[in-house]
Amino acid sequence: MSEHPTPQIAELSGTLLLGGDLPVHRLGFGAMRIVGEGVWGPPRDRDEALAVLRRAVELGITFIDTADSYGPQISEHLIREALYPYHEDLVIGTKAGFARTGPAQWHRLGRPEYLKQQAELSLRNLGLERIDLFQLHRIDPEVPLADQLGALVELREEGKIRHIGLSEVTVDELSAARAITPIASVQNQYAPSFRQAEDVLDQCEREGIAFLPWAPVGRGELAGPESPLAAMAAEHGVTPVQLSLAWLLHRSPVMLPIPGTSRVAHLEENTAAAKVRLSEEETERIGQFLGT
Repeated sequence: MSEHPTPQIAELSGTLLLGGDLPVHRLGFGAMRIVGEGVWGPPRDRDEALAVLRRAVELGITFIDTADSYGPQISEHLIREALYPYHEDLVIGTKAGFARTGPAQWHRLGRPEYLKQQAELSLRNLGLERIDLFQLHRIDPEVPLADQLGALVELREEGKIRHIGLSEVTVDELSAARAITPIASVQNQYAPSFRQAEDVLDQCEREGIAFLPWAPVGRGELAGPESPLAAMAAEHGVTPVQLSLAWLLHRSPVMLPIPGTSRVAHLEENTAAAKVRLSEEETERIGQFLGT
């Protein structure tokens, strides 16, 4: 186990220019887990959720990812309660494109009027005049992509959002989107043990697009004493989770992991990954060991 994180440790992860003009530390925070079970309803421990958000900023995290569907809306409300007025370096990204009807229930909804409505709600919930990164949470196959992105372009032209991002897209979908408007970020599932989006990551790296891996330490298989990374982690004196996050940071300069948690202690463990240094040989070794 690594030593207790020191303040501003997240800056050791390096800096990425989101959208080419917004500097953020490359280890961010995903605010999905601060709400209730099934990403529905209020958190079990509201005070701890607020403490997690405040501690994230104390540790130097300058990018927080959320969505209108987390709660729904509860994650955004908690962020405002914990952190408003926001530090000038803090960048908040949110998303729209899912309708929620209950715990663990997600329905794609990309109608332009809905996306605009949700953007307005997010502005109000977060207490912002402009959202720095507004992401299409999923492409709705029932609505032309040009119409979905067109709504976001209109919001940008109105000054209500700054940059547009995508979530869970293929290489072809990213290319089609970039033919319509500049894309600042892509958020796909990606972890050392889950690399199906390797081709999307490679495209993002070529084009200078931020890549936000969600579930960056897998579905739990990389954590704990039974982790396939346990022995390698012990060599570095860190946890398997820290080694997983460090591997992501070393994998690509456009990588912006957003591990989430509802506990301060877990947040501090995650953030300490910014201190871990891997050689090129070690990075390659971990990648080969876990396979594709």
